[in-house]
Formats: sequence, structure tokens, C-alpha cells
Amino acid sequence: MMRKPIIPISAKASQYGIDPSLVTKRAAELPNMVSLILKDLFPDLPEVIYPAGEDAIQNVRKAAVESLMKVDMSMIKPEHSVNVLASHHGFTLLGGEPYAELLKAIKDVVEERTGSTNIRLRAGVGMRFRETEEYIVRYGLDTYYNGKTMGLAPVDEGIAIETEIGTLYGLKRIYDADWIIHAHHTDVREVHFHRQVDKAVKPFGMSYARIETRSTYHQNLGPRAANFVARAIFESEFVQGKFAFASFLDVGPHGIIGVDSDNDLYALNDRATFIGCQHYGKIMTLFGEIDECIAVLDFPCPVPYVFSAGVIYANFVGANTDLYDMETPLPPYTWYTEAFYGKNGKPMLEEIAPINPAIKMCVHNYAWLGYPSAFFSEYMPTVVVGQKQADLFDTDPLNMKYMDYAVTVKTLDAAMNFAYRTTGTDKVIIFDGAMAGMNVSESLAKLLIEKAPLVSEKVDNVLLPKWLKQRGVDISILDELRKNHK
Repeated sequence: MMRKPIIPISAKASQYGIDPSLVTKRAAELPNMVSLILKDLFPDLPEVIYPAGEDAIQNVRKAAVESLMKVDMSMIKPEHSVNVLASHHGFTLLGGEPYAELLKAIKDVVEERTGSTNIRLRAGVGMRFRETEEYIVRYGLDTYYNGKTMGLAPVDEGIAIETEIGTLYGLKRIYDADWIIHAHHTDVREVHFHRQVDKAVKPFGMSYARIETRSTYHQNLGPRAANFVARAIFESEFVQGKFAFASFLDVGPHGIIGVDSDNDLYALNDRATFIGCQHYGKIMTLFGEIDECIAVLDFPCPVPYVFSAGVIYANFVGANTDLYDMETPLPPYTWYTEAFYGKNGKPMLEEIAPINPAIKMCVHNYAWLGYPSAFFSEYMPTVVVGQKQADLFDTDPLNMKYMDYAVTVKTLDAAMNFAYRTTGTDKVIIFDGAMAGMNVSESLAKLLIEKAPLVSEKVDNVLLPKWLKQRGVDISILDELRKNHK
């Protein structure tokens, strides 16, 4: 079942990371590293359309067109303007090309079916205000949309939206068209924040919203409670009067499994919930079986968003708990729970579990700035590779103390030798975005192979029914998903 390491996602040129030429060695090149294909571990994972050979991007295009042809677009007239709404996280999935292809397909099909030629791309971001501007150019979307593209930041001009809970604020340029199309994905990403509740609706309170409104997610209300803010915005008369439909990449931890489009966002949300709980739930539960390891960050994203087996590092930090179980009130890490850590380095509330004790050390070989990450270096021993990378983090206002808690070494080999000798473990998990599988050390691979069948049975028979019941999703929706992914 063990194979040669999968080639990781390549380093990307960005103002948020070191120059790719400085990433001289990837963790997958280290001795004793192997890969595990996720479908080998969990044979019931659906077949992927990407990655799947040299022409796999055409599979995404085909699936997108077929899905888009099924939705009602009759509300869009030739003289109408249309904003296709995107979010930055989609561009970090599997190299970014699949999400970019979905955005291209939406423009083509809407133009063909409705006659509208005033179709614009509006791409929201998180805290890296220029990030989507880089993506728009990188994937040729500026040309594809005839220059009608715009990266939007949460500090851009807002628009008041009256909701059933009061006035909330969206971004004005998100809503400056007759119609909006919500282009997103089922990648679970920040389960520690949204807990797989209304995940499909989340961007309306995040990347489409002003910073005063989106902050409720992170700091005012905390996980679970904040989800109703996005729902309130989406259900407002203003947004409903502009919403045409949604089109999502169906993403599993092992790749793109299809495209799902619907005029009913909540129906799509139920299907996304099932995918998130069943497929990603198995990976996260498996990660919870890891007893000890060295975590290596090696992906072009901010520290918490680097990927292994489709799961981000921030979720691995909480893998000692069940992030899907709504009976678990607070995860070990969110901005909200960070506030409850005392000066002794421990949570002050009994409801907050400690950071995943299986992580004995973090080796930061390659990851971007632009997200408050000092929490990670403060609570986990961290080694940063290369003085240039350390210096870059010292220039980031969001990470002024990241290097106060970390040490710097010259090379990846030196960092790993230090980690092996200090922690006493040779189990390694690499967050490098390896497609279809994960790169790990041979010793950790043996543990994961042993645990996977037990995890699969537990999720299918015990955890999945519980998770879906907590979210009001009927397990019979599996039949509908099978039709979408056949």
C-alpha cells in the first residue's frame, strides 16, 4: 500500500511567501518518506475526476457544464449584469486550476444560455488583501473575463443589508449587479470554525462581507453560534432578490469528485454537509489515531491552511477531539478559544481541550504569512527553515511574535535531524498538498494502514449518523450524491 512520495504542490511566487527559488528541498524528498493513496486506505471514497490523467482539467469542465445546464437561469436577461462570486480558498485546492476552470465554465454557460455579456468576476479574500488579485492573473481569469475582474478585501466599501437580526454589512462591489452566482466548493477547510454547519452559506458572512460583520465569526460569537450571521445575510430580502444560483466543486480529501449546481442553496448545503462529514470525517478521525509525530509545513498557504490528505493543519491541531461532534462545545484552536488561554499556556475553561498532544514538533519548511499564527509557534515547538523565511515573518504585522517562539535553522535536513533527536519519534506527516494521497514517514504509514479499517467502520456506523442527525441532514441524501458523481 505504501508508494513513492507524491510530488507536492509546487512553491508559488507571492508577496506572502519567500521566493520559490529559496525552497531548495521539499519534505517529500527526505529519506524514509512514502505516500499513502487515500482510496487505498478508504476504498469507498468516490472516484475522482481530478487529478485523473493529463486531460483531467477537461473532466472538470465537462462536469461543470453538465451541472450548469440543469439549473434555472431564466431570471437572467441579455441586458442584465451578473457577478460571479468567488473566494480565495478555492484557488488553493489541488493547485487552483479546478476552481479556476469552474469559474471559466460558469461565464461560458451563462453567456450562452442567457445572452448576457456583462458577466464580472468578484473574488473575496481573508486577511491577505491582495491575494485574489494574484490568483486572477495567475489563472488567466482577467483575460477570460475580458478585464471585468476584481479582488475584494473586507475593508472595501460596504453596503448595509437589513436582516431579521438587524443591519449587517456586505461588500458593495459584490452586490453591484442585477444577479449574483455563488461559486464555491465542498472542501471543509475550517471545520474548527464552522463545524460543518451551513458551510455552503458561510461566504455570505465572510469573503462577501465587511470586516465589522465577518469578525462575528472569529471573535464575537465563536464557533457554531456565528453561523447564523451568514444565513441571516443570505436570507435577507436584498440578497434573495439578486441570488440566481450556486455552483460548487464537489471536493473530497482525495480530489475533485464532481460539480454540483442548484438554485436551492440549502439543498446544495445538505449535500455538502454529507460529503464533509463522511469523506473528510474519516481522514480527521484517522488523524486522531496518530499517537506522536513531527508535522512538516510545506505548502504555499498561511501556516494553518497547509494541506495533508485534504485536511488543513489547523484541523490537525484539534484532531485529538471530534470537531464534527456538536456536543464538543469548543475546539482546541480558534481565534475565539485562543482568548481563553492563560499566561501558564493552558486553557482557562474546562470546555477547551489542549492542543493535539500528538504533535511533538512542527518543522516550518515552507508556508506563507498573512494570518495570525504566533499561537502555533507558542504552543508547539517550531523550527523554521532558512533565515529569509524567518525574516519575512518578522515583517508581518500579523506575526510579530511568531519567531519569538520559534528557532531558525539553515536547511530542512538540519531541522529534521534536530526534530528527530529532540522528540524521539520518527513518525512524520507532511502538509504539502500532495494530490490524491498524503506523504508521511514509513513508520507513520504503518500506523495509518492499521487504523484505517477500524476508523472507516466507526465513522460509517457510529459517527456519521450522529453528525448528520445533529445537523438535520437525512442519510438518504447519499442516493442523490451518487447520481451527481456517477
